[in-house]
Amino acid sequence: MPEQQTAEGRIGPAEEVGDFLRLRREQIAQRWADAAVFRTVFTVSRDEAVEAGRAVVEALAAVASSGRVEDSEADGFTVVREQLARTAHSRARAGATIGQVSAEMDALRQPVTELLLEELSGKPAEHQRDCATTLAVLMGTLRLVMLETTTVSGQELINRQRLEMLEIATPVIKLWEGIVAVPLIGTLDSARSQVVMETLLDAVVEQHASFAILDITGVPTVDSLVAQHLMKTVAAARLMGAECIVSGIRPAIAQTIVHLGIDLSSVLTRASLADALAYALQQQGAHIVANPAAAEPR
Repeated sequence: MPEQQTAEGRIGPAEEVGDFLRLRREQIAQRWADAAVFRTVFTVSRDEAVEAGRAVVEALAAVASSGRVEDSEADGFTVVREQLARTAHSRARAGATIGQVSAEMDALRQPVTELLLEELSGKPAEHQRDCATTLAVLMGTLRLVMLETTTVSGQELINRQRLEMLEIATPVIKLWEGIVAVPLIGTLDSARSQVVMETLLDAVVEQHASFAILDITGVPTVDSLVAQHLMKTVAAARLMGAECIVSGIRPAIAQTIVHLGIDLSSVLTRASLADALAYALQQQGAHIVANPAAAEPR
């Protein structure tokens, strides 16, 4: 709740801090522009750093005037969260740790406190202490908001990098005109299986493929969930107009599928990627014959 005026007619510390922030907004923004948390983000133009600092000061002034200096959910922070999110994202991409970001945000407090004490130099010492304490709490809340945003941004970055790694680990190869293949290597989980499906379907559309081969020679194990994902991928490819062939089902995986009671009778399978490619070529009218010269010793 906003603080009321005192009996002597002076306004409370929170409201005074809010007025001070509005009055000294430009000076604070200029000093903050050289602080690490802004300088390392806005490297092209210092004016951008000043503008970002100005927006943060305005948010702090609004929070102070509302009296909710300890509330990280105060309305005043709403307008600046997007700016903090961009800053946090940039620092996360640069490899800054939570501790580093916390220290950088804490460094913003000193220049503001110095200006505040300068502004209040003619007022009672007790009032100066109250205002300085209020400002310290407000800056601490700002730091908390920034750390929360950094945590979210860091997790988003991790998730995005994980997805990019999954996509890199799931290449689609054009084997022939109208034939694409996805050679899978390593463990398949639900997330990667979903990426496989999306990647393969995108390739079917882009390559106008009539045949799509899922080669699982390099997959060590298959559980019921992964098998279900493979069957969904086959069905989705058919809906896109492509026949999907699963190749490379090793004996151990075949036994697991039988033990799990999974019915793959509707799925076209081949022992190897070469067999799957030969089948797809034959279906396209190609006639494949062995080259006798290749078998002769040199």
